[in-house]
Amino acid sequence: MNVENLTSVTEFILVGLSSQRKTQLLLFVAILLTYSITIMGNLAVILLVRFDTHLQTPMYYFLMHLSGLEICYVTSTEPQMLAHLLAGNGVISYTRCATQLFGYLSFGVAECFLLVVMAYDRYLAICQPLLYPVVMDMWRQMHLASSCWATGFLGGAIYVGCTFHHSYCGPNHINHFVCEMPLVLKLACDDTHITQTFIFVVAGIGILTTILVILTFYVVILLSVLQIRSASGWRKAFSTCASHLMVVTLFYGTVIFLYLIPRSTTSSDRDKNIALFYVVVTPFLNPMIYTLRNKNVHEAVARVLQRGGFEPKA
Repeated sequence: MNVENLTSVTEFILVGLSSQRKTQLLLFVAILLTYSITIMGNLAVILLVRFDTHLQTPMYYFLMHLSGLEICYVTSTEPQMLAHLLAGNGVISYTRCATQLFGYLSFGVAECFLLVVMAYDRYLAICQPLLYPVVMDMWRQMHLASSCWATGFLGGAIYVGCTFHHSYCGPNHINHFVCEMPLVLKLACDDTHITQTFIFVVAGIGILTTILVILTFYVVILLSVLQIRSASGWRKAFSTCASHLMVVTLFYGTVIFLYLIPRSTTSSDRDKNIALFYVVVTPFLNPMIYTLRNKNVHEAVARVLQRGGFEPKA
């Protein structure tokens, strides 16, 4: 029998962050502001890397893809959040819920692997500087970046397929502001034990493996940096890694709290707060982390302003 014949639910209702109308409007303004800044900040990074020849290096090429992923990620969730906050209700269709779930899971998985690629790039640049230009040529950069995107879409398709092959015929209220996979599965009418176990194992292996690979790269980088005798060499090595490590910490810290730590029935508000940080705040902070103290980006911005006729007068 087809799942479509068993599924009578045509829409879900997202409880959201608050039922108070005043709070909803305040959240709408705050999320709209952060969403706009996130889009503009990441788009600015993409344009700078694309059009400034000094930034056309592997590190900034991968940063450009990270910014693209961030734009796609927030666009898969935040416009729907804004619509619900403005309307005062969280009704979302069955199809749109599946689409939203596919979007943010795909881009999240892709970012997970892209952070590994960026750690690999830093490892080559610092520990294998002579081989770096040969190993990390343009073809390799394109191959690695496209592999991350493809893996993300594959992962999203698997997770969504596992979630929506179950039938949904009963309660349709989700105590969240997005269609969160574990909470959607709880509404299924049939047994989801095998699906939940499979998703937990696959996600756990993927997250822990990528964390281990990143840590391995940075341990090797640290051992290599300790052999550098000049203070300038130390500063240069750490400056190229510090931003990436901050983004890795933000990304994996929230992912582990959301998906690997067992949830209790009384922790729904905590889970929503962590998810809000992951969905809204982290993408908002990432372009700032990579650009605010980055001398190369500052110089690229200055060159753009000079070409636009904004060169400061002596």
